[in-house]
Amino acid sequence: MLPRVKEVRHLRDYRLALTFADGTSKELDFKERIVGRGGVFGPLENVEFFRQVQVDSEAGTIVWPNGVDFCPDVLYSLATGKPIRVLEHA
Repeated sequence: MLPRVKEVRHLRDYRLALTFADGTSKELDFKERIVGRGGVFGPLENVEFFRQVQVDSEAGTIVWPNGVDFCPDVLYSLATGKPIRVLEHA
């Protein structure tokens, strides 16, 4: 089963509560992944914009109105501490 985000909730500042399809839930702080990076991440530095995060159910991840998203595999790894699975092609 691929890790997919089923629910996201803004808590405060750059902290989000994520719940995955397998029931895993975790609070993650995105400050280091957003603040100071510029580019498409610039608007997310505004907490009012950051809190507009939603679940993209088709992609199974979180997304903001400007199209910024994070790989669900990376989010799951951050939430669980498990390494990202890499599928090898034969």
